[in-house]
Amino acid sequence: MSLENTLAEFRRLLEIMDELREKCPWDREQTFESLRKLTIEETYELGDAILKNDPQEIMKELGDLIMHIVFYAKIGSEKNAFSMEEVIRHINEKLLYRHPHVFGDTQVSGAREVIENWESLKLKEKGRKNRVLEGVPVDMPALVKANRIQEKASGVGFDWEYKEQVWEKVQEEISELAEEIGKVDQDKIESEFGDLFFAMVNAARLYGVDPEAALERTNLKFIRRFNYLENETLQKGRDLKKMTLAEMDIIWEQAKKELGT
Repeated sequence: MSLENTLAEFRRLLEIMDELREKCPWDREQTFESLRKLTIEETYELGDAILKNDPQEIMKELGDLIMHIVFYAKIGSEKNAFSMEEVIRHINEKLLYRHPHVFGDTQVSGAREVIENWESLKLKEKGRKNRVLEGVPVDMPALVKANRIQEKASGVGFDWEYKEQVWEKVQEEISELAEEIGKVDQDKIESEFGDLFFAMVNAARLYGVDPEAALERTNLKFIRRFNYLENETLQKGRDLKKMTLAEMDIIWEQAKKELGT
């Protein structure tokens, strides 16, 4: 699709939103607050489509998210707070400012230096509190938040010199967790589990793995295998609750062979 056609479709979306806001009872009632949870849901649906590697679903979910952005901008314009034009202008200016290696004379050696420059430039922007972790959303899911915190800290140089060093920290946290488990102190056990999770997220980041995607991949794998186990037992007229773990494990191994990874 050409740029001209893309702009025409975007203009059409803006016109549709104007009409919906005027004539649709549901659309008229929406606010920033009411849309928030729906936007989060749409973001997760996009994430699911990406994990499934389904281009058509990714395309559809991107459309839903764009619609939400247009909706927020429409409400913003009604409040005389901001317009769609300002939203787009702001992101354009931000991209130009934070990519001096593309739109300026700055030289970079690779992606890591781009990230470091990005974080450094953010701290210099007008209106910011000059705090590295300022932009991490409070209600972001804990696993995603841990990864983002570590990325931001790394962006200003607070990181391991060599990624292999992280495994010493992981082992240290495992030992500390085992020690607290032996003392049967639930509060400290929870704290040490958190430290271990944080260390593992750090390891994932250092080895180029998205911890959220990795865990969700394992979640889906477990669901497929457990569904196989359940289906096999139902077909044989058996009840999972009355089977031994050894019996279930035999079918579980079959599932691994049949379904693979």
